[in-house]
Formats: sequence, C-alpha cells, structure tokens
Amino acid sequence: MGLKDELSRIHDDGLAAIKNATDIKSIRENIRVKLLGKKGPITQALRGIKDLAVQDRPKVGSYANKVRDDLQAALDAKIADLENKKLNQQLAAEKIDVTLPGTPVAKGHPHVIQSIIDEITDLFLGMGYEVLSGPEVEEDKYNFEMMNLPKNHPARDMQDTFYITDEILMRTQTSPMQARTLEKHDFTKGPLKMISPGVVYRRDTDDPTHSHQFHQVEGMVVSETITMSDLKGTLELLTHELFGNKFNVRLRPSYFPFTEPSVEADITCFNCMGKGCSVCKGSGWIEVLGAGMVHPNVLRNAGVDPDKYTGFAFGLGPDRLAMLKYGVSDIRDFYLDDVRFLSQFN
Repeated sequence: MGLKDELSRIHDDGLAAIKNATDIKSIRENIRVKLLGKKGPITQALRGIKDLAVQDRPKVGSYANKVRDDLQAALDAKIADLENKKLNQQLAAEKIDVTLPGTPVAKGHPHVIQSIIDEITDLFLGMGYEVLSGPEVEEDKYNFEMMNLPKNHPARDMQDTFYITDEILMRTQTSPMQARTLEKHDFTKGPLKMISPGVVYRRDTDDPTHSHQFHQVEGMVVSETITMSDLKGTLELLTHELFGNKFNVRLRPSYFPFTEPSVEADITCFNCMGKGCSVCKGSGWIEVLGAGMVHPNVLRNAGVDPDKYTGFAFGLGPDRLAMLKYGVSDIRDFYLDDVRFLSQFN
C-alpha cells in the first residue's frame, strides 16, 4: 500500500470514528490525540515522505495536509454539534411552563408591637396629628434639660441613662421630639398636635416586665385653649380604640417633671372587668400610661409663652400595651423571634 493510500485510509477511518463518537471528553482526549497527535498515524505517515521520489513529495505532502485539515474540521464540527445537543437537553430539562400556577409564597405580617404602633398612629393621623421621628442618639439638652430636668435634678435618677459623652446619650424617652418641635413650631399657623413613636434605651436589667430597649409613643398638643378635659377625652378615645368601649378610664394624680399637674391613666382590668383579681392586684384597674398638662418650664424653655399657651402631653409604652392586650406575662417573648409565639398575633 502506497503512502497516499495509507493517508486515505487514515482519513476515512478517522471520519468514521468522529461520526460515531458520542462523548465530547473522549473526542478531545482520545480521538483528537490519536489522529492528530505527535504520535498519531498522520505524523507517522509523513515521516515516510522522505522515501518518495522527489516529484511525488509535494503531492503527497499536500494530500497529507488536506487529510489533517479535514479531520480537524470534522472534530470541531462534531464537538460543536455535541455541545449544542447538550445545551438543548439542559434547556429542555429546565423548561418552565409559565402557564402553571405559581408556588404560593408565605406572607409575613407586622410584629405585634408594630401593629399596636400602627393602630395608634392611624388614630392620631385621623385626628390631625403629625407623626414625627427623631434621633435615637440624642443631646442631653433635648432629652433632659428642655424637658424640665436640669443638671443634678433628682428625677434624672428615674431614668438610668446610657451616656456616650457628658452631653450625648441614647435617648431615654421620645420626649426630645416634643422639645425640638416646640422650639420650631409657628403658632400663628395653628396649634401644635404631634405624636412621636420610637425606640428608647435605659440601663435596666432585663426581666419579665423590663427591658433595656423598648418602644414609646409620646404625644403633645399645645394651643391657647387646651384643658385637662381635652386630655381626658383624648385618652379615653385612645384606650377605647385599643381595648374596646367596654373599658373605662380613670385618672390618678402622679408626678412627672415635664407635666403639672401629672396623672396616671388606668383602664378597667381586662381579666376581671373591674371586680378585682391577681392581675390587677385586687384593684380592678390596670395602669396603661402617664400624662399631664405641659409644665410651664417646658414651654418657656422652648420659647413659648406659658401665660398664653397651654397644652397636654402623654406617653405610653406599646410593649406594655401589647402585654396587657394579649395577656403576655414576659416582655422578652416579644424579642426572642420565636415564630410560634409571634404567629399567634397574625
């Protein structure tokens, strides 16, 4: 068999092997190396060109190059064909029927405390109040001094504070927004009506009824005609909105440095409906918030004339309201992210 015949056989056998191949890896690692490698049959055949007559060498060499090119082209085409089939198989396997109904996605719901804050916010928005938020890292000036708690005031001991510097602290109440708003409000355009919900911080030991971080909603109304009856009516509306009309409200004298006179607001015990039980300690009432008429010093500190303007202020804890409303005995349950517990309030 002549050299050209040998190359023709290699050409035909190689094309047949490529045509029958079904695996890209075997083509690249076996067939390509076997046919076109340094030790492949074409390379071996080309070594015999030197034994041919001089006039035959160019023709055989040209034919050998054609065989190599044909095999290389066949290899590339086969690999491309197999890759395309593999891609089509993958696409077919991953095909999605967009006409099928989607998989239901579980919907979350607001945290129980956020739900109470939202209830309170919606109520006061409907009454024409502004809802304002302020910085949680606050100045001593606004957190204490402008709220009638100057340096060394004994009432500061009521609020154990996280101080960052001598003048900067983590706010212990949302009252600073009352001071900030009083300072800027233009009373020629109407009365001031605002609430300020937010997170506050105190150096408290966490237990079933206390937390170092909790929520407050504080409100204030100031104009020329505000009286204690306006405060009582507002608190009755608030408690009826949160707990229902079957609960009564009473006001008891109390003390807060930023209000004078100050009161505590109680509602009928939800457990015994006023008859007396262990929850209300036999009194038939449960304390829900503190309030009072804005202290003249608070108005004066903000540049508001206390002889012309009066107002009321109140502060409540949504965390405590949630405990009362749902009969939860440990405030820490609200913060442990136990879905089994929180899902009860959906």
